[in-house]
Amino acid sequence: MEKRTAEPILETRGISKTFGSTRANQSVSLKLYKGEIHALLGENGAGKSTLMNILNGIYRPDAGEIYYKGKPVDIHSPKQAVALGIGMVHQHFRLISTLTVAENVSLYLNESGFFLNKKKMEKDIAEYAKEFALDVDPGARVWQLSVGEQQRVEIVKLLCRRMEILILDEPSAVLTPQEAREMFRTLRKMADAGKTVIFISHKLNEVLENADRITVMKDGRIEDETLAKDATIERLAGAVVGDKEFKDSGAALSPVRDEEVLSLVGIRADNDKGLPALKDISLKIRAGEIFGIAGVAGNGQRELAEAVAGLRKVTAGTIKLNGLDITKTDVKRRIREGISFVPEDRLHMGLAAGMNLPDNVILKEFDTGKYSHHGILNYKAAEETTRKFIEARDIKNGGVELPVSMMSGGNQQKLLVAREIDGSPKLIVVAYPVRGLDVGAAEAIHEILRDQAAKGIAILLVSEELEEIFQICHTVGTLCNGELMGIRKITETNINEVGRMMTGQRLEEAANA
Repeated sequence: MEKRTAEPILETRGISKTFGSTRANQSVSLKLYKGEIHALLGENGAGKSTLMNILNGIYRPDAGEIYYKGKPVDIHSPKQAVALGIGMVHQHFRLISTLTVAENVSLYLNESGFFLNKKKMEKDIAEYAKEFALDVDPGARVWQLSVGEQQRVEIVKLLCRRMEILILDEPSAVLTPQEAREMFRTLRKMADAGKTVIFISHKLNEVLENADRITVMKDGRIEDETLAKDATIERLAGAVVGDKEFKDSGAALSPVRDEEVLSLVGIRADNDKGLPALKDISLKIRAGEIFGIAGVAGNGQRELAEAVAGLRKVTAGTIKLNGLDITKTDVKRRIREGISFVPEDRLHMGLAAGMNLPDNVILKEFDTGKYSHHGILNYKAAEETTRKFIEARDIKNGGVELPVSMMSGGNQQKLLVAREIDGSPKLIVVAYPVRGLDVGAAEAIHEILRDQAAKGIAILLVSEELEEIFQICHTVGTLCNGELMGIRKITETNINEVGRMMTGQRLEEAANA
């Protein structure tokens, strides 16, 4: 039965937007209907987020019109968008880290008044979260939450406000498969109730399984529009990437060398709440080895990556790099010793959003001889390195002097990875390297990691995507509740076995299941 209404609830006509020399949107006309889930596909930089930010009032279009319920509207601010019933969950969250979940949600509501009834707010949020299977702790402070938990807080904000139109930018990117399925069930219930849902995604199967209609954008324009029931993987992939060719995702990895690069023995560490997060973690990574860490979000992956990078103190155990004990050394010393770190939150932890490209490129080494002399910054060298990165990694940008926040997520990630591999480190710690990236950008990042491994660099890779781990890793270790359930060579295990270990079965139990 056709659920959608005859007339669109929201329509764009000829929307165009330019940033510097980059034409983000070029005469984009899109229709959104009540009672449907509409998927927006496209490579990073295709203009999807720009268009959604225009609908949310963050950007003003250079040309074109927006119609809401058949009437022209000028959405000049997010506040006005919310008043119209348009809410958005951004890929980079709009949360205040020092406030609690309840306090963050209250800021988004319009009926809370001057004084916050904390207990009532926490009770209401808990009820909403439970109703829509997005459990969060209303009393927890945002800085204590994992990225996945923060994403749930953003979704709860929209649910509490009961938006008519919900826009979600890569909503499943930070969720486990089970959480993603629950989220899409929630979105389907909302669509069935007459809500309009539009979500940006790079997962073709996800789009086909959950959307009613699909729009593909490319180079700022609409490339294809179709009902999901009429779409195929081949059609969508062709519209997204065109005639690009990628390496086989199962391409053979380079051989691992004998020398041991990283050694962890009995590592223990606490999370941000002061509770045990890592419990007697021991593992070894050799030169040229990509060692994957699998696990459901919140089981110690972030703490492990930060402990190795020097951002989190360990309470017990030993960390050695090429035989050198670095357990008590700080971040700067570890950088000098050859450890690079690509964190899970690229725009707030890996890069400085408001700074331009050269400033971000030199963040780690601005005070070294590479970019300064006698305390005077050599900005020419910074720009030269930046342009080298741009050319080598095909980083699309509107100009090196623009802030990195103006770049797409995929291009931000390529800049971050380019910086971290510059100078041939001994060990690269990389967390969720392709989260939220389209197929082209993801393959570009994977190719970089494979190339680094071929040069003999050891890589510790954290990912919730088992397909990613099985595509590019030599070895996989699985974390559950801060414990290592087992370590396997990729050639000696399978996704089902690793999946069982993610639920708490140890290696021996999983092998016999």
